[in-house]
Amino acid sequence: MPLAGQTHVRIARPSRDLPAAGRFWVAGLGLTVLFRADAGREPGTHDLLMVGHPNASWHLELVHGGDHPTDPRPTDEDLLVLYFDGPVPEDTVDRLREHGGRRVASPNPYWNEWGVTIEDPDGYRPVLCRRGWSNS
Repeated sequence: MPLAGQTHVRIARPSRDLPAAGRFWVAGLGLTVLFRADAGREPGTHDLLMVGHPNASWHLELVHGGDHPTDPRPTDEDLLVLYFDGPVPEDTVDRLREHGGRRVASPNPYWNEWGVTIEDPDGYRPVLCRRGWSNS
């Protein structure tokens, strides 16, 4: 089957601290925990937290530990842009900051004009964009 517009997308990232990441993405942004696994000491496994919206065609997977742990190494251009299609609520920005986020300026002036960039506890940057998504 060819890749289609409704193909499910998983964005996987390492995390230094899954509880901190969970607070940011769930309590801060309002995503839902879709799945959680604690690996313990089983070989070939890792701790896992999947967050998103239950009916969305995407989710964010955060992993920690395992046999080959990886430290997050985000750059200031590793963005996850969320299109609000209207003003970005200040209470959302405040909640993200209260739950481990840090508001930062983007090196790209476009995102400073059209959105708010928040760095998560692992250094990745969701952008809350007030524009709507259009692929035209």
